[in-house]
Amino acid sequence: MTDSNALDPEDRKIVTLARSARARNGVPEGAAVRDDTGRTYVAGTVELPSLKLSALRTAVAMAVASGAASLEAAAVVSEAEGVAEEDLAAVRDLGGPGTPVLLASPDGTVRGTASAG
Repeated sequence: MTDSNALDPEDRKIVTLARSARARNGVPEGAAVRDDTGRTYVAGTVELPSLKLSALRTAVAMAVASGAASLEAAAVVSEAEGVAEEDLAAVRDLGGPGTPVLLASPDGTVRGTASAG
């Protein structure tokens, strides 16, 4: 567990954005990614009859659709114990294997950091 106040301010920002997306939309997960220029993309879980995407894959897709060339970091707010391999793969595809993915509880407490690789 990591004290969220000990995080880099930019990492704390994406955790806060992910937490807000989860709460605002009443979805199981919220996520945010930061691209190589510092822009952030925020998303919640998408669940339609014909389309199901995790919050993190949705945030990565939004970054790609907006022209992001790479990612610096990602954050997921969820009750899950870990980050799904499919989510890590999406981050890895855009950001590379060393891109950090922060996993936080719904209260914003960072429980761990995974490498996308």
